[in-house]
Amino acid sequence: MGDVSKLLGQESVLTMAQAADVLGVRERRRRRRLMTLAAILAVPIAFLWYRIGVGRPFNPFAFPHLSGEALYFVPMLVIFIVVAAVMVVPFMMSGRSPHIMFRPEQIDVTLDDVKGLEAVREEVIRTLNVFLGYATFRRELGGNPRRGVLFEGPPGTGKTHLAKAMAKHAGVPFLFVSGPAFQSMWYGMTARKIRKFFKALKTTARKEGGAIGFIEEIDSFATKRGGLEGATPTALAAPFGMSREASIASGTGGTVNELLIQMQSFDDPPGAQMFVNKIKDFINTFLPLDRQFKKKQTEYANVLVIAATNRGDMLDPALLRPGRFDRRLYFDVPSRKGRRDLIDYFLAKKKHDAALDDSARRDELAGMTFGYSPVMIEHLFDEALIWALRGGREGMSWEDVSSAKLTSEIGLPAPVAYTADERRAIATHEAGHAVAAYLVGEGRTLEVLSIIKRRDALGLLGHSETEERFTKTKTELEALLKISLGGMAAEEIFEGESGTGPAGDLAHATQIAAEMIGSLGLGGSLVSFRAVSDGVFDPGLVGRVLGNGEAKRSVDALLKREKKTIKALLEENKNLVVALRDALLDRDELIGEQILEVLERAGGKKPRKSSRRVAAPRVRA
Repeated sequence: MGDVSKLLGQESVLTMAQAADVLGVRERRRRRRLMTLAAILAVPIAFLWYRIGVGRPFNPFAFPHLSGEALYFVPMLVIFIVVAAVMVVPFMMSGRSPHIMFRPEQIDVTLDDVKGLEAVREEVIRTLNVFLGYATFRRELGGNPRRGVLFEGPPGTGKTHLAKAMAKHAGVPFLFVSGPAFQSMWYGMTARKIRKFFKALKTTARKEGGAIGFIEEIDSFATKRGGLEGATPTALAAPFGMSREASIASGTGGTVNELLIQMQSFDDPPGAQMFVNKIKDFINTFLPLDRQFKKKQTEYANVLVIAATNRGDMLDPALLRPGRFDRRLYFDVPSRKGRRDLIDYFLAKKKHDAALDDSARRDELAGMTFGYSPVMIEHLFDEALIWALRGGREGMSWEDVSSAKLTSEIGLPAPVAYTADERRAIATHEAGHAVAAYLVGEGRTLEVLSIIKRRDALGLLGHSETEERFTKTKTELEALLKISLGGMAAEEIFEGESGTGPAGDLAHATQIAAEMIGSLGLGGSLVSFRAVSDGVFDPGLVGRVLGNGEAKRSVDALLKREKKTIKALLEENKNLVVALRDALLDRDELIGEQILEVLERAGGKKPRKSSRRVAAPRVRA
């Protein structure tokens, strides 16, 4: 392996001592600034020494002498300057670049603080190494360094966090700007702000050897040209069978054009060089070809532009072509291992009980936080600390984390005064869900069972998968249907009839059943309603399935069959439902192991974790 590949292809970010290309530019700029300063100061200093030498020294800081008549014009002059400033300054300020510059020493985030993004982190390190060794990459390998990177992913997955860490390790200025900050009430000012931002970025890069620009929420002004924002179809419905094409979205066409131009104009000459070139062009018109002045070649601007968005599908396709944001890095929610790393990282900085240092407990928490982003995990621990303070403790416990998780996902408890019959019916309903999950939900963990009102839920059962999986079998989907319908079945068994409680359960069960029948091929038909779309007025997959008579009957038959099955199973295990119901009536809420303890005392046997059949049909969750 050659020296260049060893340098730019290493698995860690180059140190400043290794980034000779960036340091070389900084040193040349520093010497040039010193020479410019010396040249500027040389003239007045020489003049002052000349006055001293001829015996006529003067104080350059003295206020000029004004005659009596001139004093009358001073107030008018001051008023004129103030009025002019009030009228002109706001207009001039509205066209400035809205960015905020951060120096590396102002950023407290490093790549060591980036957890759960291993694949993205490796690609970022490669990008940084080429950025820091840009001259070597161009001179020795003949390559063109990457100029744009798009960070795409759900909110809270670490896009801005990683961009800051990149600027910290690169040791170059970080110019942060939010997409909405480019918007202006003045026509043309949005494009002007974009030009000013890129001009500041290039100027900084030439002074410091490199600069990183970060545009947050770029989708706020760089959406597709010639299309309606957020609308998928190319034509909208109109009266009398006609159609009308979607127009340009919110005037974004001009701003996108300006952004496209700037992404291709990194190596434009700076203003001073353009002025000198124009003078040379004018002089060259009078000179023969062999005696004309040669123009200076434009200096390469080592710029890396990072844009972040939650809606990459809305961006104009021209922005994503090679030479612009040609590298798209997707930030997904962390895996179980990534969540475990995040849990270790956050708990190392937050005060907690010794019980939370147990590896098994942290593994359990990593499993319970499936789908959580890094920001959500940090927020969970912050909320747990607040629960600890409410209890008079100075460190969070496992109970505080559980309470914080319940509060974050469902809401704060809002106890209400149930009637005796209503309270018993709600407890029976939730006990039916829990027993169904206990009996048919293999590989599921019962987290919380409650009859305390939260938001619109009078009671709840919280359960999750023990192992992190991204697919489900037909048997597992049918088990979810049984769990959803277990509450309604329990009410019919013990209360004689069902009430309004199962409304949400039926909606959830209908969605699962509609997916099985109309999308997953698990209802006897292989026709997928997901392949159909009604444009702007599309009711969605469930609406399409229920709008078809045969498919609707299949959904109804599936739901009735699963309800009959779980009702018979609950009839055989009435003792478990009664035990959980009575425990809820006594304590209102059961957490984790408390649920299993009640069931085991009532004669229940903890379901054995069965291995999944390899031949079972696998479907997307």
